[in-house]
Amino acid sequence: MSSSTVTGNVTLSEGNDDNTLSLPLIAGTVGPSVIDVRKLYADTGHFTYDPGFTSTASCDSAITYIDGDKGILMHRGYKIEELAEKSDFMEVCYLLLKGELPNQAQKDKFTHDITYHTMLHEQLTQFYRGFRRDAHPMAVMVGVVGALSAFYHDSTDITDPTQRMIASYRLIAKMPTIAAMAYKYSVGQPFIYPSNELSYAENFLHMTFSVPAERYKLSPVIARAMDRIFILHADHEQNASTSTVRLAGSSGANPFACIAAGIACLWGPAHGGANEAVLNMLNQIGSVDRVQEFIAKAKDKNDPFRLMGFGHRVYKNYDPRAKVMQQTCYEVLDELGIKDEPMLKLAMELEKIALNDEYFIEKKLFPNVDFYSGIILQALGFPTSMFTVLFALARTVGWVAQWNEMMEDPSQKIGRPRQLYTGYTERPFVDISKR
Repeated sequence: MSSSTVTGNVTLSEGNDDNTLSLPLIAGTVGPSVIDVRKLYADTGHFTYDPGFTSTASCDSAITYIDGDKGILMHRGYKIEELAEKSDFMEVCYLLLKGELPNQAQKDKFTHDITYHTMLHEQLTQFYRGFRRDAHPMAVMVGVVGALSAFYHDSTDITDPTQRMIASYRLIAKMPTIAAMAYKYSVGQPFIYPSNELSYAENFLHMTFSVPAERYKLSPVIARAMDRIFILHADHEQNASTSTVRLAGSSGANPFACIAAGIACLWGPAHGGANEAVLNMLNQIGSVDRVQEFIAKAKDKNDPFRLMGFGHRVYKNYDPRAKVMQQTCYEVLDELGIKDEPMLKLAMELEKIALNDEYFIEKKLFPNVDFYSGIILQALGFPTSMFTVLFALARTVGWVAQWNEMMEDPSQKIGRPRQLYTGYTERPFVDISKR
């Protein structure tokens, strides 16, 4: 892997004046080059203006690469399709954190270390009881993850690489326990403790669906599907929640607080709640014979209806994760004996029409990963309120990998975006008696 290098310069002209500025052009290992504007304000007195940061690179990173036009997603150079087919979540976690795929001994040790960090401090289980029974599980997740810093003082020194890694392991290990307990609390069932003989995905299913009177019957197909869902959501470059984690981390906040901030950002329906929106849309359509009616509504600019699960902020091609998720969806429904699931038939018909309709092709509205994941999670028995929780569980490894990368960057500084001010100019203060 090679680092970024200056490959040339870009010359900017200001209006019709002869004032020009030469800015360095920096190339990464793959993808578009970037214009280095770090000295723009110092040299010109001007900022750049980029709402949503759609054309701004906030950092350099060697973890995840996306080419939205070609439908490519890679972690450390490995295509997501290959990782989902040939790897497992523990191996992908190791890859994201350490930079390389592990050998067998490294993987065994890493899996052991994660497994033996899955227990929560017993006092934390009392923390749940401070929430209302009908609290949204994501509200519980934000609170409990943030509270971890009050229990694990030996891994909050961000200047110590060993403590940073211990905190990373703890977060990856404890997130399934925290998530399962959030679910159990919401349905009024007793907490189920982790079981060390189970895999990461199996353990999560066990803690979520077992009860003291009856242990959950683990299916290899379902466990593999759960593991694959985790892989597909593990990291996605500099999205809103990852950028939130990095921004929080840039202030020197402890890792548990940073991940809690990422969870809060993920809670937004425009980010982590898309698969729930897909299910709501499919329920609204209701049946296959109404698909054309809703396709027409989606094309009508004056109709507020929107097709959820199609298109993506980054991907302008078929989301590579969606292909894997589609196959996983078939496998899960077949294992559960619900091949004729009406929701899946409806989704398939919607996908078929959208992929062949000139309107959707022109607009590049291809199915994304959320299109199928909601159907899978519903079939497995998860309520829609848990969908974003599962997303947060899987994304934790990406967040901690990105946070660690930032903490190791010697050029890292506190995030401080600029603004284009459009308010009042200076005004004289008027005494309240004269207003």
